[in-house]
Amino acid sequence: MADAGVEIATAADLSEIVRIHRETWRLAYAELLPQDVLDTLDADDAWALAVRSGAVLKATEGEWTVGFVVASKAPDEEVAKADGSLPEDAATTALLSVLVEPRWGRRGHGTRLVAEAVKRLGETGATRGIAWVPEADKASRNFYERLGWTGDGTVRTLDAGGRPLREVRVSGPLAVRLAD
Repeated sequence: MADAGVEIATAADLSEIVRIHRETWRLAYAELLPQDVLDTLDADDAWALAVRSGAVLKATEGEWTVGFVVASKAPDEEVAKADGSLPEDAATTALLSVLVEPRWGRRGHGTRLVAEAVKRLGETGATRGIAWVPEADKASRNFYERLGWTGDGTVRTLDAGGRPLREVRVSGPLAVRLAD
């Protein structure tokens, strides 16, 4: 494998982040999301804001950007319990979303992204991470399980262009060890 790394994404990386998001979702979620929803994934305003805030790390292999993670403090509505109350650690809970292009999968990029993200989050006082994953996305759920994250019993159903999309929330410690 060529040199692999993780670094903060910059404005110069924005088009590649948007492309990876769009193409990976169109491939992975074609059965879960209507085509018109998948067609709207080209909007890069939200991505530009996330990149400017320093919340996006990119994975590289050689000269290629192969994936990214968005990691920041979890908004209250994302970490709330099913009854709407906040857990005691709400102020120190982070929200992560990892995406690696399938053709670059199973090469350690996702784990490296999360390892660097949790290191940075830990430096800000974060103690726990959460992520929302489509219930039918077994590959992503398995990835988080390998990190020691498990479903915490919270689910939500999103309106995905008139089609319900059920997501499960996984949660776990902000501690990822890379193999030596």
